[in-house]
Amino acid sequence: GTSRQIPQTIIIGVRKGGTRALLEMLDIHPNIVVAATEVHFFDWDENYVKGIDWYRNLMPFSYGNQITIEKTPGYFTSPQAPGRIHDMNSSIKLLLILRDPTERVISDYTQVYYNRVESHKPVQLFEDIVIKNGVLNTKYKAIQRSLYDVHMEKWLKHFSLDQIHIVDGNTLIKDPLPELQKVERFLNLPSRIMSSNFYFNQTKGFYCIRSDGRERCLHESKGRPHPLVNSTVLEQLYSYFREHNAKFYRMV
Repeated sequence: GTSRQIPQTIIIGVRKGGTRALLEMLDIHPNIVVAATEVHFFDWDENYVKGIDWYRNLMPFSYGNQITIEKTPGYFTSPQAPGRIHDMNSSIKLLLILRDPTERVISDYTQVYYNRVESHKPVQLFEDIVIKNGVLNTKYKAIQRSLYDVHMEKWLKHFSLDQIHIVDGNTLIKDPLPELQKVERFLNLPSRIMSSNFYFNQTKGFYCIRSDGRERCLHESKGRPHPLVNSTVLEQLYSYFREHNAKFYRMV
């Protein structure tokens, strides 16, 4: 009695905002099934040309009363993704998880740093990438990804604000339940996620999941310690994002 369905909800981003945590926490809900991997259907041309049936075949099997969710954080910053998703389903519900943009930049750098270390590639200090000739390197991709207002503008050309639910990534990590209950309401689902589904892992420093008699934490690549960043550089980042943040808040 199951079949593969095109997602009725997509987690569109943001990269290093907590998308994996959000997906795994929502997977607790009996009316939700989640795609195992990031599909990159709407942001990568080489996947998009494979067509909608290829996309559907990557989805999990679900019952009629279940919502299928996939997450690809690259969608939020992709110029093509909003229009392509709208063409597939103009009434789809979208989840966007955001965190402080400066923290997100540092987290983005941290992931690349560890990946390069593990691949035995040369690494640069955060400050040497973010500052060029004494000024902020606003062309740095990680900074570009944190301009939430710029990207949101593209989504609001295709979707109304009541189709996009914004999850507070900073809150989700500290106190997951209230944020997840808001998502349940947004998706018109019965309230099934409970405080007993979470326990704080002292070693990792964040909440882990307890469901179906099993306990699981996010992959060890999550929650890695960030480098200590020079306070002057931090202030430059905060200052740069301030206006963008204000504009974003006005939009939403």
